[in-house]
Amino acid sequence: MDHLSASQMNLYLLCSLKYRFQYLDALPKPFRPAALAFGSAFHSALAWLHKQMTNGNGITLERLCKIFDADWYAQRLDTVILYNGPETEASLHVLAKELLRLYVTRPEGQVKGAEVPFTVPLVNPTNGEQLEVNLEGFFDLITADEAIVEFKTSGQTMTSRDADNHLQLTAYSYAYEALYQHPAANLKIVDLVKTKRPKMVVLETVRTKADHQRFFWLAKEVFNGIRSRVFFPRTGYWCRDCEYAQHCRAWKGN
Repeated sequence: MDHLSASQMNLYLLCSLKYRFQYLDALPKPFRPAALAFGSAFHSALAWLHKQMTNGNGITLERLCKIFDADWYAQRLDTVILYNGPETEASLHVLAKELLRLYVTRPEGQVKGAEVPFTVPLVNPTNGEQLEVNLEGFFDLITADEAIVEFKTSGQTMTSRDADNHLQLTAYSYAYEALYQHPAANLKIVDLVKTKRPKMVVLETVRTKADHQRFFWLAKEVFNGIRSRVFFPRTGYWCRDCEYAQHCRAWKGN
């Protein structure tokens, strides 16, 4: 294990056994949930849009939708997509175009960087204790006024409390300050909601040094759990479309 990411931490906290299946055992996945495939294609389209904006290039909604179409097609080429409830390939395609239209009419200002990678040490901000692994990830978007923006495609509207407790934003806030030696000017989640009437909700939140310290403690415990090979199933609604359900049922302990 050479690094931690916010997504790895989230998965370990959600179900440590799934973390093991995915990151350590690298078990093949028999399918991919439609929500993940859709989110990946949507993020690719937004990343392309923001990079065009960075370069000063003009874009049209039609061209942006074609970028989504290409990635959405690629997602389905070599993987079985598991659709949930009334979802279909066609309905999600229509939904994506409406959500992209909503965002293009109200983008997040001037772009400083899109899909910006980072690698920073994990250090306790109070006493300087450092973990043996770095924190790695990508900022979805950094605006010209130094706001960090995270994009989500969700099935139901996120709340301010969701934004305040969002682990990825805490990780990004920590990483930004470690890289640039000052806090980000703002932290935002742009929630693109996949309801019958699609909508876009922008949530703003803040993080403090106490949040960064708590994030370090959490990262430390996750790292120690992984290193000590503490893996067990945790059941919940997320089991409904888990790619490793068969392996989980066959699990007999570590």
